[in-house]
Amino acid sequence: MKQERNIITMGEYGRIHFPSTTNNDIWMNTNELIELFGIKYSILRGNIKAIYKSGILDECEVQRCIKLSNGISIDVYALLMIVALSFRLNTLGAYKVRECVMNKLATKPRNGVLFLNVHTHECMNENKYGHN
Repeated sequence: MKQERNIITMGEYGRIHFPSTTNNDIWMNTNELIELFGIKYSILRGNIKAIYKSGILDECEVQRCIKLSNGISIDVYALLMIVALSFRLNTLGAYKVRECVMNKLATKPRNGVLFLNVHTHECMNENKYGHN
């Protein structure tokens, strides 16, 4: 995985900066998540393990190990994990991320209906399945 990645940050006054990107390059390491959500490492690890154990997300899809320029390797987590964590945690940072995600979903213009199989993560659009 390339080292260039975007992260979600919260400013001094609680304003969330959510990078506008379309190529799924929002990945955050544990320290960045701890700072964003205002939690301790043990709480973060426990919630990540609970998400994996429940089967909501697959570790292979949302967690990567990247090597930094100084030779140290760190784990980074994808946007899906960040959003899942925001719905599990009860902190100001989690609330702000949830609010930002919901606002983006509610204000995004929709051109049609999108069918998504939640088990296979496969898009079942009209071109493939003939649905309207």
